Amino acid sequence: MPSILITNARVVSDGREFDADVRIEGERIGLIGDSLAAKPGERVIDARGAWLMPGMIDDQVHFRDPGLTHKGDTATESAAAVAGGTTSFMDMPNTRPPTLDHAALEAKYANAAGRAHANYGFYFGASNDNLEAIRGLDPRATPGVKVFMGASTGNMLVDDPDVLDGIFRDSPVTIITHCEDTPTIDANLAGYVAQYGNDIPVRFHPDIRSREACLKSSRLAVELARRHDSRLHVLHISTADELDLFERGPLIRANGSRKRITAETCVHFLHFTRADYDRLGNLIKCNPAIKDASDRDALIRALADDVIDVLATDHAPHTWEEKQQQDYLKAPGGLPLTQFALQCALERVHDGLLTRAQVVQKTAHATAQLFDVVDRGFVREGQFADLVLIEDAPYTVRREAVLSKCGWSPFEGTTFRSRIASTWVNGRQVWDGTSVIGPADGQRLQFHR
Repeated sequence: MPSILITNARVVSDGREFDADVRIEGERIGLIGDSLAAKPGERVIDARGAWLMPGMIDDQVHFRDPGLTHKGDTATESAAAVAGGTTSFMDMPNTRPPTLDHAALEAKYANAAGRAHANYGFYFGASNDNLEAIRGLDPRATPGVKVFMGASTGNMLVDDPDVLDGIFRDSPVTIITHCEDTPTIDANLAGYVAQYGNDIPVRFHPDIRSREACLKSSRLAVELARRHDSRLHVLHISTADELDLFERGPLIRANGSRKRITAETCVHFLHFTRADYDRLGNLIKCNPAIKDASDRDALIRALADDVIDVLATDHAPHTWEEKQQQDYLKAPGGLPLTQFALQCALERVHDGLLTRAQVVQKTAHATAQLFDVVDRGFVREGQFADLVLIEDAPYTVRREAVLSKCGWSPFEGTTFRSRIASTWVNGRQVWDGTSVIGPADGQRLQFHR
């Protein structure tokens, strides 16, 4: 590929903002400097003061491939991702078949080659009967082991105490948990079924999948991790109650050591609240549930205070028809989020609640560091050129612009104060502000372990 020179950019990386030109040479960032002169034949892009940031590394997506591809697939959802400034993703194992053995894991990698517009990694799933497979994992093959410590589908719910203990004791990679206590949820649900039958209003979703269910399960995960000195990453924190479980401070400490127990929240928990169920209904039904405005505000503060380490999406598309179920019990949980995730996160910057450097830390730096991703997540010379250029200009979400296969977004009609002007993956422009361009040639993520 010919080299590319991005001039007049406002770069955000490594905790600071600075004016610079950035040269992309092949797949990597070749040079960062002031007033760089264009080389013969070099393509020059004038950023005109727009923000140049590392692309988002989303540590939690459900791209539905294989087995659920009527909702989304690797090609469609990764196209939506790069349109939203996400340059790498880590996909969950609750597909059909679930990713519970080495063959299924490698099949997912093979399926993504030549179809993914962004770089990709795939989690290994845990079940009540695959502990030996977890023990035998190559740490370089997967970002982590996903444990559903709450309701899930198929064979993915781990509720055997001995197996849980074995996973936390023996996993050779970071343990990733979905924490909701199933008995608590079942008891809550039984009470609402007794009162409403099948006509449970969706506004009670955060009371059924309650804060108590989240806290009880998250507390168990943290206790197991402390007992075994495991590396634990608790996904999609949705309540203020859970925040006391986690250490305040940077992911990488001043002495170079790293937190052993970390937390993630998601963009929809920073945007929606309980009040939005009356307007959006099942469109914002997700697990764990969107809760109160006080929880939203506490989560934003926790990001700013380095209690929560990572900001992700939990992108989980369902078809419009599936979401239109009037029966609360039948409507699936999950939201398509990847295309507008960075714009949603940057709204907190425009509100004065987070800085751009903090958004970059939570969406790119910390994810790369936590999962030992090789040469990605920063705007640095020698790193892969996974970059996003963002303009401070209004952008209103319209259904016709949605690239996810499901064809809708919970953000429809929302006007964000930022727009994604360009995205580069491995040095090649893949989004030009209006269209996904070029072939799908994302790479398999490498893990430095």
